[in-house]
Amino acid sequence: MTVIREYQFSDQSDVVQLWHDCELIRPPSDPVIDIELKIRHDPGLFVAIDDSQIIGTVMAGYDGHRGWINYLAVSQRYRRSGLGTRLLQRGEEYLAGAGCEKINLQVRRANLDVVSFYSRAGYVADDVVSLGKRLA
Repeated sequence: MTVIREYQFSDQSDVVQLWHDCELIRPPSDPVIDIELKIRHDPGLFVAIDDSQIIGTVMAGYDGHRGWINYLAVSQRYRRSGLGTRLLQRGEEYLAGAGCEKINLQVRRANLDVVSFYSRAGYVADDVVSLGKRLA
């Protein structure tokens, strides 16, 4: 049985491995630092487990203006099982409970399967340009 629970420090290496397996890590991002910053700011990182194995994650965050979904990952073996939808819903519930009214997320343009997944979940492309600037 799959249980969704909060992240625990002992999950770190398995979570990082899952993110690498799902090709979510892009240099110069450091997943260990990303986890540490998230837990320090807001410990709402959820992890799906099955028989003590990390099989999925979702990281939800809220800055008081917009919510964000990051690091939604599902192990290849569990894809198309509904786990991704359950994790997304858990993240959405977490953000709604914090008072969030709009969720943003970013998907690489070439990742058409993931764009389709989010579209089926009710997400639409905003008429915006995503810009970023590294400070460190």
